[in-house]
Amino acid sequence: MLLSACSSRNAPAPVVTLSEAKTFKQFKELGNAAEYQVEKGDTLFSIAWYSGNDYKDLARINKLSAPYAIYPGQVLKLRESNKNVRKNVTKETGKTSKIKANQPVDRPKKQAYGESKTVQKSTTDIPKNPKPVSSGSDFPPQVTEWIWPAKGKVIGQFSLSEQGNKGIDIANSPGTPILASAVGKVVYTGNALRGFGNLIIIKHTDAYLTAYAHNRKILVKEQDWVRPGQQIAEMGSSGTSQTMLHFEIRYKGKSVDPLRFLPNQP
Repeated sequence: MLLSACSSRNAPAPVVTLSEAKTFKQFKELGNAAEYQVEKGDTLFSIAWYSGNDYKDLARINKLSAPYAIYPGQVLKLRESNKNVRKNVTKETGKTSKIKANQPVDRPKKQAYGESKTVQKSTTDIPKNPKPVSSGSDFPPQVTEWIWPAKGKVIGQFSLSEQGNKGIDIANSPGTPILASAVGKVVYTGNALRGFGNLIIIKHTDAYLTAYAHNRKILVKEQDWVRPGQQIAEMGSSGTSQTMLHFEIRYKGKSVDPLRFLPNQP
């Protein structure tokens, strides 16, 4: 039986929720894997999220077209082959880029939770207007600063337990602005991942993704570039019983504690 994300992007996809232990065990090593064998309940969207990929990249690599039907036992490639990467590099690097790798970042406006903080020290900063900065990639090699994605009270902490919270939950009133936590490209908007409600996923580097769940209204579209502090949504209660933002950071498909990256609350 074919499993897909449904022909309509507005209908919930038949995927298990993040809180289920089997799912976390099943996907927690995907960030380093080259292939994945589809199991019952999987969709291309869920596989892309857990493996740290853009679902459109997985569709292209595996020659899948909408509605991205997949089936149990099918083996999907999670990474592009070196041969294809070299071909793309040859085509895309005919001209020298005018973007300097060490171009400084414009400091974002001061946030409610204080100044941004550096999470990785390097001489390579994120360009002011993100464009391809290295051969074969649209993304800078790292994130140099993160900001809080919303004002509010942290009501849910990150947990490493199998059924624990894979991010943090921030509560506030309906309509509270949801902000991009770092520079990046929107790679997903929709509600095809059950348990997240209206969801936004932003890709910041080839390794980092962030997720913003339970939104009332989404203000960006897929393939948009966003700046730190740019409003991307309004806080809501879609997919949950309480008005809040569920925020996650994933590194190579693995959940990490957002509080390790965000500046301290004042």
